Amino acid sequence: MVDVDSQLALIRRGADELLVEAELVEKLKAGRPLRIKAGFDPTAPDLHLGHTVLINKLRHFQELGHHIMFLIGDFTGLIGDPTGKNTTRPPLSREQILENAQTYREQVFKILDPEKTEVCFNSTWFEPLGAAGMIKLAAQHTVARMLERDDFAKRYAGNQPIAIHEFLYPLCQGYDSVAMRADVELGGTDQKFNLLVGRELQKHYGQPPQCVLMVPLLEGLDGNNKMSKSLGNYVGIDEPPREIFGKLMSISDELMWRYFELLSFRSGDEIAKLKREVAEGRNPRDVKVILAQELVARFHSSRAADLALEDFQARFQRGALPDDMPEISVVAAPVAQVLKQAGLVSSTSEALRLIEGGGVRLDGDKVSDKALMLGAGKTVVLQVGKRKFARVLLT
Repeated sequence: MVDVDSQLALIRRGADELLVEAELVEKLKAGRPLRIKAGFDPTAPDLHLGHTVLINKLRHFQELGHHIMFLIGDFTGLIGDPTGKNTTRPPLSREQILENAQTYREQVFKILDPEKTEVCFNSTWFEPLGAAGMIKLAAQHTVARMLERDDFAKRYAGNQPIAIHEFLYPLCQGYDSVAMRADVELGGTDQKFNLLVGRELQKHYGQPPQCVLMVPLLEGLDGNNKMSKSLGNYVGIDEPPREIFGKLMSISDELMWRYFELLSFRSGDEIAKLKREVAEGRNPRDVKVILAQELVARFHSSRAADLALEDFQARFQRGALPDDMPEISVVAAPVAQVLKQAGLVSSTSEALRLIEGGGVRLDGDKVSDKALMLGAGKTVVLQVGKRKFARVLLT
């Protein structure tokens, strides 16, 4: 197994917080494969790049020889994770959860080695636990302690309702760690309270407390909000290669480095070298191509990445996309209004005439629908005629 210092260097890469590092060092020194846990509630049918930040970290542990436990929360999904919510989250049906869980299994193995990954379902231990067991579990925490959680505290202070079942969620997530005898649990920075509950419950049940590794929440294509399907600022890992490639090419040069850090499997030295090259004059767009090709190849194939690049070049670069294209933020609206807000036309009526005449392109494709709505959270390239371009962030 890799020496402890080298393991820590890879584990820390892109991580936000590690609790408690000294405990993790002792676990690593023991020389046995650690049991690494990460849980996902199948609340949506597809994974996006934001989810993969954590899955990439699981892969790092897998490469270091540790035992990966990918937990699908088919029981906790029935409760609904209240983390970050200002209202009670509606629970999903059993049928929805099982359908979504199947797509998770298919998609996660685009990153993890299926032969070295244990897929777990938390209904395995919660259904036998029964009502009496849940009552005993609920006795391990107080209401006052639950209200220390930031989102619960805000809702309570704002007289927003908190359903009793929502208090069960952190306890259930913590009990997962007991049932799985986890050495390390991974989660986003918004999961800190729940992750620490796991440590406390393990102590209560006589187990060594798990270490907690938190990863950042990935910004979406807009560079501001957390990547989210509901905001439309996401890149789905099951999207067509052309869509993934085009979306990644639309991100800002600054955001590109954030994506390299959290999504790329290139070494830190390689990424530092690319940064130096850009600082010395290399076109950032060329480096963005490297990132886009890597991610398309990961979720599809190297051939698909090459074809996506060819398609992008045909639509944009051969169309003389200017390097000094202005970047403008506008309010989401129908395409004609967006063109006016971006200063590409003098009026919406002019925009409508140009669309009708085939003179407007969106991300390289001709716009034919005059009522086309451009939703918030996306970054698009708009072209009017042969010489007017703008990279438009829709808010």
